[in-house]
Amino acid sequence: METLEILGFFGAFIVGLILGLIGSGGSILSVPILVYLFGINPVTATAYSLFIVGATSLIGSIKNLRDKLINYSTTLLFSFSAVITVYLTRKYLIHLIPETIIDSDLIFLSKNQLIMLLFSILMLVAGFLMIKRTPKTIVGLKQTKTIAPNKFLIFAEGSLIGFLTGLIGAGGGFIIIPILVILSDLRMKAAIATSLAIISLKSLIGFIGDVQNLRIDWIFLLFFTLISVIGIFIGQLFSQKVSENKLKMVFGLFVIIIGTSILFIELT
Repeated sequence: METLEILGFFGAFIVGLILGLIGSGGSILSVPILVYLFGINPVTATAYSLFIVGATSLIGSIKNLRDKLINYSTTLLFSFSAVITVYLTRKYLIHLIPETIIDSDLIFLSKNQLIMLLFSILMLVAGFLMIKRTPKTIVGLKQTKTIAPNKFLIFAEGSLIGFLTGLIGAGGGFIIIPILVILSDLRMKAAIATSLAIISLKSLIGFIGDVQNLRIDWIFLLFFTLISVIGIFIGQLFSQKVSENKLKMVFGLFVIIIGTSILFIELT
């Protein structure tokens, strides 16, 4: 086994560990790992990411089910809209994008480059959202009054997240969690648990849209996923002992560095 592959499988463990600790961020790491450490085509890598993060999140949700942390109505409402858009995007839209987007004397942009550029931008956005502290006004509001869940906005947000998930293979937990806290009257622990359930449903159904269009290396995919599952169990064990804010700060900075690096690689 080569050094890059060893680093890649260690990265698989980190993907699960981060999901277990903070309920998001797994796909932000899995796509770059698959593309740059295993040399997998970005379109295939985004499909693999859907399965890895979806299966890992699904298994990780078992503990949350036992602890009764998942809000079922919000999960179903958010997932319904997200599942439709992620499936349609993976089944049809992603394959309608031409292999060459721009080909001129000054600029050349391929489909693979476009996907990775969009992914790097999303990484930068995610990183800044992670290091940004929750506004005190929101925390205070959550402690003093009950906010009626905004079902229309939850449905609309689900559609947007589904599209992003389908296009670049990102689960979107870093966006889903604050949305659930603000719009659905959920405490942070319940929002993280509900986000994990939503990610599992929409990611796995999105992957179904790829099964007929791509050749899947099931042995590699299942082995990578198994390592991530081990990581999520360990992450959940330590989630109560690690400061969530400090962890998000460190991970957010790490994501910004990786996103900037990908942006540099794809533009040079």
